[in-house]
Amino acid sequence: MAVVRDLRTLLRFGNFRRLLAVRLLSQGADGVYQVALAAYVVFSPEKQTSATAIASAMAVLLLPYSLVGPFAGVLLDRWRRRQVFLYGNLLRAVLASATAVLILSHVPDWLFYVSALCVTAVNRFVLAGLSAALPRVVDAERLVMANSLSPTAGTLAATAGGGLAFVVRLVVADSDAAVVLLGAVLYLCAALASLRLAPELLGPDAELVQPGLGTALSGTAHDLTAAVRHLAAPPRREAAWALVTMTLMRFCYGALLVMLLMLCRYTFSSNTDDGLRLLGLALGTSAAGFFAAAVVTPWAAGRLGPGRWIVVCAAVAAVLEPALGLPFAITPMLVATFVLGLTTQGAKIATDTVVQSSVDDGFRGRIFSVYDVLFNIAFVGAAAVAALMLPPDGRSVPLVITVAVIYGAVAAAMARFERQ
Repeated sequence: MAVVRDLRTLLRFGNFRRLLAVRLLSQGADGVYQVALAAYVVFSPEKQTSATAIASAMAVLLLPYSLVGPFAGVLLDRWRRRQVFLYGNLLRAVLASATAVLILSHVPDWLFYVSALCVTAVNRFVLAGLSAALPRVVDAERLVMANSLSPTAGTLAATAGGGLAFVVRLVVADSDAAVVLLGAVLYLCAALASLRLAPELLGPDAELVQPGLGTALSGTAHDLTAAVRHLAAPPRREAAWALVTMTLMRFCYGALLVMLLMLCRYTFSSNTDDGLRLLGLALGTSAAGFFAAAVVTPWAAGRLGPGRWIVVCAAVAAVLEPALGLPFAITPMLVATFVLGLTTQGAKIATDTVVQSSVDDGFRGRIFSVYDVLFNIAFVGAAAVAALMLPPDGRSVPLVITVAVIYGAVAAAMARFERQ
């Protein structure tokens, strides 16, 4: 199997193995923590969840990172990335433990959201750092392969972590706090795993490392302007287009996720436990789509080019999303989660490759943080639109059609750019 052969090739790089271990543990913990939040906010029996409530939660947890993100990028281009993984995961372990205490204490929702916000804020640094560090542990010839397998493996780890959280929540202990504590333990393991990497290995280059926090922050505006100019230069136009395309596809994915949550909560199940199980199954089929993307993308992007592969992914989603979504039935919905997992992850792998191949190492941290900010804004905007369009049971034909139109427009615009 090609993907197994590719993985064996990459695992010969010792530092790639060590960075991959940090990614798997860190994103596995993310999956556990996110499922715990979803269970507490959406599937608690005492809460009457609405699409507006879900959108509000997403805004509280994600929108502030539109401000944090640019600073994360500037700091990642100065701080040693290994140290970010070490201290970032240690801090998340402490903050996740605090979240568990707040759940047990039945505090007001706003205090719970503040705690969760702090955990996710640190996540911006860790995920952007993982992407920026990848070219430092593999050679240029295998960068596309690494972009296919490493982020996809991280996504699968997050899904596996989510599955583990479902098991703990439904079987071992009917407690969201217990699930959050499990996430804290995994964050601690990720911090310990990062110690196997040399502090200077992952960059940035020594001349770019500035130990003073004030010095780094004072140059934020200048550095971000330089990063945007770097991205807008003609040799990197494809990277800019790929980022815009992926942002719109993220918008579509976010809107459909809110619809899925409402359908699992109210339409496809008679109680919260059944809804939680169905959501877990949907996440599992989506993970299968992520894995399929890791298998298909290296071959497809090699034959078509990353940009044209993004076009194919968006076009497939434009056709199959309404065909599978409009019946509002469980089986077509599960097939749709697989298709959207494949197309979204396939486009993301191609986008990561285009950006990493086009952007100089001194700018990668900033560019990937901007990438992350665009993701958050798109996700929150999608949740807000979904809240306006979704009825209480989650069935919305206009939303499904709107998403299909956006996918189609993305495919057409990117195809036109590739022809030029």
